[in-house]
Amino acid sequence: MKVSIELGLSSQGAPAPVPMDLEELLATRLLVQGNSGSGKSHLLRRLLEQSAPWVQQAVIDPEGDFVSLAEKYGHVVVDASRNESDLHRIASRVRQHRVSVVLDMEGLDSEQQMRAAAAFLGGLFDAERDHWYPMLVVVDEAQLFAPAAGGEVSDETRKASLGAMTNLMCRGRKRGLAGVIATQRLAKLAKNVAAEASNFLMGRTFLDIDMARAADLLGMERRQAEMFRDLMAGHFVALGPALSRRPLPVKIGSVETGARSVTPKLLPLPDAPAENMQELIFTAAPDEDERLPPPPRRAPAPVPTENILSQLARATREAPVQAGPAAPTMSPEERQAAIDQALKEILSDPEAGFRTAAVLYQDFLVRCRIRKVAGEALSLRAFRRRLAIAHAGIDSGELEKEDSPWGEVISMAGQLPEDMQSVFLVLARAAHDGKPCPSDAGVAHAYGTRSLGRARRLLAYMEEQGAIVCRTDGRGQRIIAIPGLAWETAPGDPNAPHETVSRSEAAE
Repeated sequence: MKVSIELGLSSQGAPAPVPMDLEELLATRLLVQGNSGSGKSHLLRRLLEQSAPWVQQAVIDPEGDFVSLAEKYGHVVVDASRNESDLHRIASRVRQHRVSVVLDMEGLDSEQQMRAAAAFLGGLFDAERDHWYPMLVVVDEAQLFAPAAGGEVSDETRKASLGAMTNLMCRGRKRGLAGVIATQRLAKLAKNVAAEASNFLMGRTFLDIDMARAADLLGMERRQAEMFRDLMAGHFVALGPALSRRPLPVKIGSVETGARSVTPKLLPLPDAPAENMQELIFTAAPDEDERLPPPPRRAPAPVPTENILSQLARATREAPVQAGPAAPTMSPEERQAAIDQALKEILSDPEAGFRTAAVLYQDFLVRCRIRKVAGEALSLRAFRRRLAIAHAGIDSGELEKEDSPWGEVISMAGQLPEDMQSVFLVLARAAHDGKPCPSDAGVAHAYGTRSLGRARRLLAYMEEQGAIVCRTDGRGQRIIAIPGLAWETAPGDPNAPHETVSRSEAAE
């Protein structure tokens, strides 16, 4: 069944009705753009009123402007000041029972609005397949929910809201969801959300970047973009398969419901003596506490970074006095043994090499607290160095020997980037012991990656830096030597699989 609604009248040539094909709109989505006061909300209200008898609707309403649809068209108003799980379940029931709703977000701050929209849109999107009925999803002020750049909200909230908007515009069609998004500025709207619309209604705008994007979307030349500055309120340029195959100026028709917020009108100031005005503003009315909301709480002033650092330094120097018997102190040998054992336990996990140093460091600190190692066991920088040494199977006893060559090897490793030092020490250990050269898989495991190509590039880089020398024997086996030490590995197959137990055995 083909259903068309009348959006307004053509303002080019003789006035003629401009129809909008609802079925085509459900398949192709709509983007509305215009500065504040250009008539975007009026356009959305016209679209919602005309299509209300034909298709289910959901309105994401950040300002509470569309709740008036409930009185005449039966929309159910959903208060967004609920927890996210409730909003998700309500949205699922909305699709199940085919109820038109308005999600009223008035009174919520920007982060709460983004969380509420993400939860509600997620419920519409995740509905069961049996409930994928056609639905028009109108999002006013879409730049709030799909921002082109990060703002004052947390990254988690922004990603959730942007993901929900992307699902609506990119994947919603197969689930019966047709996105209609309106924004004040195209430059503030995420491009991957705006790009999915095939129908456009462009209103008045003044900034060059927004005019240029509007002209590009409509397929107009850049010199024609100036026309968007001259559009009157309620006038838009339409283009798309549901509207017109060529850019068509249109004046939006009248509406039957009104918004609670109206365009400000000039009014004369009250004529009263200054003394009376002072009494009015400095004296509270008897019912003022009941009528007016409580004043917002002022956030505490931010503490300068240098003050925080000095407080942390004082807290470290001035350890609190603990009641009860003092913990037994460790000798340097016992402390070193406890730290070595914690490192061995970490390296015994075959997946340890694929975790970041920061995650492993937190695990190390916990293990040290379990062993009651007093004070800071190791700094993060020292931990990375010790981890690389332990990874290569070099124990503290070898390092403490007077004639130990490992001090020079560790100094050579220090000339490489931190993430490569562990690989160099593993190669040096194999060369010192005369063991077969580690395969590409073994080098990748030591580097913390599963990419064999990255392992080969790493060896090539280390050879360019003069840290190692690679050669291949007659059987295609790889041999790696450490320059200056006359250490050389035995021939090893570069394509051999890596034995994950070798790391924990090396730590012992």
